[in-house]
Amino acid sequence: MQYSLKKDTMSNFYVCLLLAGLCILASCHHVPGHQGGHDGHEHPADDQPPAESHQESSHLPCFKIAPNNAEFAFKFYHQIASKAPDKNIFFSPVTISTGIMLVTLGPKSGPTLDQMFSAIGFNQSMISIKEIDDGFHHLLQFLNRSEAEMELSVGNSLFSRIPVPQETVDEARDLLQADIVHTDFQNGKEAVKQINSYIEKKTHGKLVDVLKDLDPETAMVLVSYTFLKGYWEKPFSLENTQKKDFFINNEMTVQVDMMRRDGYYYTYHDEELACEVVRVPYRGNASALFILPEKGKLNQVEQAVGREALLKWEAGAKEKRVDLSVPRVLLKTSIDAKEILQELGITQVFTDQADLRTFTNQSNFKLSKVVHKAYLNIQENGTEAADTNVVELVPASLPPVIIFDRPFLFMIVEHFTRTILFLGRVVNPNDH
Repeated sequence: MQYSLKKDTMSNFYVCLLLAGLCILASCHHVPGHQGGHDGHEHPADDQPPAESHQESSHLPCFKIAPNNAEFAFKFYHQIASKAPDKNIFFSPVTISTGIMLVTLGPKSGPTLDQMFSAIGFNQSMISIKEIDDGFHHLLQFLNRSEAEMELSVGNSLFSRIPVPQETVDEARDLLQADIVHTDFQNGKEAVKQINSYIEKKTHGKLVDVLKDLDPETAMVLVSYTFLKGYWEKPFSLENTQKKDFFINNEMTVQVDMMRRDGYYYTYHDEELACEVVRVPYRGNASALFILPEKGKLNQVEQAVGREALLKWEAGAKEKRVDLSVPRVLLKTSIDAKEILQELGITQVFTDQADLRTFTNQSNFKLSKVVHKAYLNIQENGTEAADTNVVELVPASLPPVIIFDRPFLFMIVEHFTRTILFLGRVVNPNDH
């Protein structure tokens, strides 16, 4: 069956946006080149970006969009948290932002695109379209650099059964490093198989069968993904992992594999928000921030967490010895991102009033589906090399004890670009 794409047609043709976030934290049994400190001692964490990032590179394009991306990340999180107070949450803000940027490609004008830019945090009276484009272009270039000490990739692909305007093709490749793939959506099963195969490959087999089916009038599917595989700078030892209670709430307790490590970490006790923050660095230029609310204070912390709190924690953190316990975590989450984006103000693009002519050269397109799938795996990385070569010399006195044995928040931050790669809440580490 053939579908007409003439402007006078009464049919609507659908653009589907799939978002995949994958984070594997220290889950491998071998860390290439990881030999610990050269002298066998533990050293203070040094995960700061290169010296040039604070002075010589302060003008870089990605820095201009960093505050906007952070604001959007927390805004999206707050919306999910309010709808699912007792559920695990895990998503990649940068995946969602770059996915939306895909839809804005081409000459940028009109109420539909204005609404999308506004919802993801960009006021065009304060930042120009060129600055936004340049910012995302530089951000993706940096995050995908091959010399990084962790495996990190952020990418996009456009699957289309109709000709894509050359300007859109050029922008997709140049600004967002996107692949353009011709796809026969008339053969629905084969199209689903092709797209799922792409996602499975890009997420190293962790996200499979993301797309179940396609509307027969689908003309384009846009896929955005983020893959992170990081190695703890100072791994937990498998020998120290024990079964412990994790208190989901006052009525429910589960047994978890609790990792434990006595070492030096940057921490911050936030008396105002009633939480403890611990920064656990990866090899490379990123860290995980684990945020443990005081008992009964989870909602209070969630409502207050945001860019200002993040800046306060980063500025006020002090390095000290800590007896840290964190559970192993394995999460698989699925979010109806369409519903969340609509609640954040992106509405017109999902209706018959959508104007995506700058993207498709057609007047009868609307966005039909936005799905975000994510996977998280946190383990010890108890490698022989790390366990053998990292010798910890610490004072005999007992350090402060921080045990993540109740629901907590966490985020993965790339320091140089000041980007929140992942953001989440763990209510039950075993619920996957």
